Amino acid sequence: MPNVFVAVTSIAKSIFDDEPKPPLHIGEAMACWTYYAMLMEAVAYEQVALNTTTDDELLGIVNDAVKMCNNQEIRLKEFMHREGITLPPVSEDKPDSDPNAVPPGVKLTDNEIANGLALKSTASIIHCATSASASVRVDVGIMWTEFLAEQLTYGVTLKTKMRKRGW
Repeated sequence: MPNVFVAVTSIAKSIFDDEPKPPLHIGEAMACWTYYAMLMEAVAYEQVALNTTTDDELLGIVNDAVKMCNNQEIRLKEFMHREGITLPPVSEDKPDSDPNAVPPGVKLTDNEIANGLALKSTASIIHCATSASASVRVDVGIMWTEFLAEQLTYGVTLKTKMRKRGW
């Protein structure tokens, strides 16, 4: 068990160490760039979902996803700017619209929305776990672990509600 304490101490020292951090590994930079694009495309999908469903429970699930993605986007964008990583091109925000005005052939069904959210959450979980395990810098690994924990929490809530609703 002493090795665990040594590892925790080593991590804490590296976080609070005054020495400059090494530059990002190219894999760390690419992981940030890719995840930022994933987040912003997820937000675009979630905005479409908000414009097409009238189901109150699903609206709550989608709004939770938007909040989480926006929060992670702000943190990741700030980190990327600090580290000199260029932001990827992403979709524009979708304007609000009346879900009842969307024609049925264009409108996503509630099942499609829930499954799309699950797919995006699963892809995010895999990306965060992979990025955390491949991180060289401790601060980067911690960031990915935080994002992973948030995505896992959201995913469990989504899965529970999807089962309840038969999605």
